[in-house]
Amino acid sequence: MAAYDLLISGGNLIDRAQGINGRRDVAFSSGKVAAVAEWIDPAEATETIDATGKIVSPGLIDAHVHIYEGVTHYGINADATCLAHGATTVVDAGSAGHDTFKGFRKYVIEPSATRILAHVNISSMGMIAEEVGELDDIKWASVSKALQTIEANRDVVLGVKVRLTKYLNCSESAGIKPLYLAREAADAAGLPLMIHPQDSWADSLDQVLAVLREGDMMTHMYHGMRHGILDDEGKIRPEVQAARDRGVIFDVGHGAGSFDWDVCTKALAQEFEPTTISSDLHSHNVEGPVYDLVTTISKFLLLGMSLEDALAKVTEVPSRVAVGNHTGLGTLAPGSEGDAVVLEMEEGDFPFVDSRWVERRGTSRLAVRNVVKAGREIPRAA
Repeated sequence: MAAYDLLISGGNLIDRAQGINGRRDVAFSSGKVAAVAEWIDPAEATETIDATGKIVSPGLIDAHVHIYEGVTHYGINADATCLAHGATTVVDAGSAGHDTFKGFRKYVIEPSATRILAHVNISSMGMIAEEVGELDDIKWASVSKALQTIEANRDVVLGVKVRLTKYLNCSESAGIKPLYLAREAADAAGLPLMIHPQDSWADSLDQVLAVLREGDMMTHMYHGMRHGILDDEGKIRPEVQAARDRGVIFDVGHGAGSFDWDVCTKALAQEFEPTTISSDLHSHNVEGPVYDLVTTISKFLLLGMSLEDALAKVTEVPSRVAVGNHTGLGTLAPGSEGDAVVLEMEEGDFPFVDSRWVERRGTSRLAVRNVVKAGREIPRAA
C-alpha cells in the first residue's frame, strides 16, 4: 500500500512560513501535508503531479471575495471562480448580514469544496440588490443582530464588515453612523473590523482611520476616489502611515472600481505595500478587470514586487493576520492543511488593466496548472 495519496514532485516550493524557496517534493495523506523533502520516491504515492520547472505554493488565500451566489447581485460560484483558479481559502467580505447569513452558510459555505470564511455585514440585509444599498436606511445597521449571527457562527466568522461609499450603499441620513455601529459590534464580539472607506460621508479618511485598531482591515487601499491613502501631492497621508504603524491591515481589494495604477505606483514608490493582496472578485468583475486572484498577483509582479513577496501576501501573511485562528493554512509544513497550487510563469506579451480599464503590458504572468484541496487534485480551470 502506498504511503501517500498524492505527491507533487520536482517543483520549486515557495513557502514563506517555512523559509523555503527551492526544489522540494510535497506529499499528502488523509487530507494533510504528510512530508516535505528534497526528494520523495514517486513509488510511495498513489498519484503524482509532475511539477518540474514549475512553482509550488500553499493554497492561495483570497481575503476579499463575494460568493453568495443566487442571492446577492455580487455573488459568484466559489468553486468555479476561486478554487479552480488556485484560491483554496476565501473570505466573503460582508455579502451576508443577520437576515441572510443562515442561508449563506447552509447553501454556500457548507456545500462548497472551497474553504469559505466570512465577515458579517453590519447591515442585517447584507448586499442584496444593486438598486438598494444595504445602508440606505440606518435601521438596517443592527449591532444586536450582528452579534447573534457571530455567536451562532464563530467557526466561520472572522469579523464585521461595513461599506461606507455614498453612491453604492450608504444614505446621507445614515452618514458615518454605520462605522461606529460596526465598531461597537466588533468590539463586543472581540473580532476585527473590515472597512470599505472610499467616497463616504466622512469629512476625510482620517475620520475613518481614527476608528481602526490593530488587526482591523482597510480594504480597497489603492482606489482613485475621495478618501484615498495619498494626499493632494501624491504622498502617503501621515494618518495612513500611523494606522499601519499601529497594526491596521491594508488590503488590495482590487474589485471593479478600487485599483488605480497611478495610486498603486505612487504608493509602492514610497514603500507602502499592501499587507494582503486580494481580488474582491464578484459578478461585476470576474470577466474583467479582475478575472481571478492570480491575475491580481501578476499585476504586482509587473509593478516590481518579487514573486516570493507577492505569494507571501496570499499565503503566509493572510494566514496570520486575516483568517483568525484557522490554523494550518498558508503553508505546506507537515501536518498543515493539504491545500496547494502548482503555478507556471508564462512568458509573452500580456495586457493588464486596472479598474478604470487603463492598460499596461507585461512580459510575464502567473498561470495555474494544478490545484490540490485537502490532499486531492481538483479539476483544473478551463
